[in-house]
Amino acid sequence: MSTALVSDNPEAVARRVIIAGFIGFAVDFFDIYLPAMVLTPVITLFEPKGLSSAATTTIYYFTVAVTLLGRPCGAIIFGHWADKLGRRLVTMISIAGFGTLTLLVAFLPGYATIGIWSLALLLALRFVGGVFMGGEYTSNNTLALEMVPKRRRGFVGGLLQAAFPIGFGAVSLAASIMLALTTHEQYLVWGWRIPFLFGAGLAFVFLAYYRTVPESPLWQEAEKSTAPLKEVLSGLHLRNLGQVFLMMTGFWLVGQAGAVLPSIMIQHLHISGETTSNTFLFASIVLFFGFLFYGLLGQAIGRRRAIVVGAVVVLVSVPLLYYALIARALAGGSVLGTTLFAGAVQVLSVAPWGIVTCYICERFPTHVRASGYGIGYSLAIIIPSFSGIYLLWLAHLMPYLYTPIVLVVVAPVLMIIGALLGPETRDVELHLPDLGVGPTPRAVPVAATGSA
Repeated sequence: MSTALVSDNPEAVARRVIIAGFIGFAVDFFDIYLPAMVLTPVITLFEPKGLSSAATTTIYYFTVAVTLLGRPCGAIIFGHWADKLGRRLVTMISIAGFGTLTLLVAFLPGYATIGIWSLALLLALRFVGGVFMGGEYTSNNTLALEMVPKRRRGFVGGLLQAAFPIGFGAVSLAASIMLALTTHEQYLVWGWRIPFLFGAGLAFVFLAYYRTVPESPLWQEAEKSTAPLKEVLSGLHLRNLGQVFLMMTGFWLVGQAGAVLPSIMIQHLHISGETTSNTFLFASIVLFFGFLFYGLLGQAIGRRRAIVVGAVVVLVSVPLLYYALIARALAGGSVLGTTLFAGAVQVLSVAPWGIVTCYICERFPTHVRASGYGIGYSLAIIIPSFSGIYLLWLAHLMPYLYTPIVLVVVAPVLMIIGALLGPETRDVELHLPDLGVGPTPRAVPVAATGSA
């Protein structure tokens, strides 16, 4: 039972829920991207010697991708139970799960000790951890948005998504600190383990804080579905899910193109791990405001139109910036120039995500919202998660380092088509009466269920 008092000020309760949503997503992203920054300099610890740099990059890619593959499984499992048992309970179970799995990674031995089992265990732990991470944001973000008045949803949706640069930036900072404080040999033996221990600690501290978060009143008052998963995978909800899936495939694809950048910079362009970590740390600071910008843009001009604007920005700018980044680096350009281009690619390609959390939650009614949001947000990662293989295939047609350009051309096209196939959702009612702030909107929870 929640320790939040019934007599608490409604505004204070809503603020606590939103803060919990933000912190939870930040901790989630911290644990997700630990391998992306922390393991990159030592990924050879888990693989046999003598592999090519492309093979090493692919293995690195899958240490990130396998976590993302676990997330739709978690969304399917935990979204169902969040709609049946409540957002709060499922969030707490999920936090405890991924905190434990992150802790176990910190104690993994390397290839020299147990052979190929080291890599197998790393991938297995990251996958199961991803399942629990999928449950965390599926229930936590839904709870947060159900406490928000309609006029503030754009900002809060952008704020929740802005937890990504906080989590990613914290990982970059942790990697930079450990790389600066240790020699290469020390980092290889124990330095990389410290951020994983820290990530597990963050999860358990957040779990203690979450005990003060109340359950969603909107969910409590709504009529419950006897089979949320079955319902969201049938009829009109399935049609809506298909539209969201197409749009989110584009979002995830452009995200995966950016996710390979740290490995390319370190393994192929020979930029130090510390410099690479610092690059993405500063990019994360800028990206925080990029998410808020797109969240507010969606509130001002509509979610669908804002998604199209963001996709056009990606299509026009990111392929050219990525090409310039690689071409300058291979021509002997300055490290500063390369890192500036890398930061710009990261910010411009990922910032439109500031709209998606709010948009997807608005596409489904309360009794299946966690299932719809979780599956819609996560299931589309499956095709993009194999981007490492796509890049290897494309390397037969063009230089490997330029292959991500193909992804950042295809991705925004899918984003645009997916958005245009769905309705505008800005004016959808999904919340209870305004919690003591401004005029009171309709209290009847309604979600956008039709297509444009």
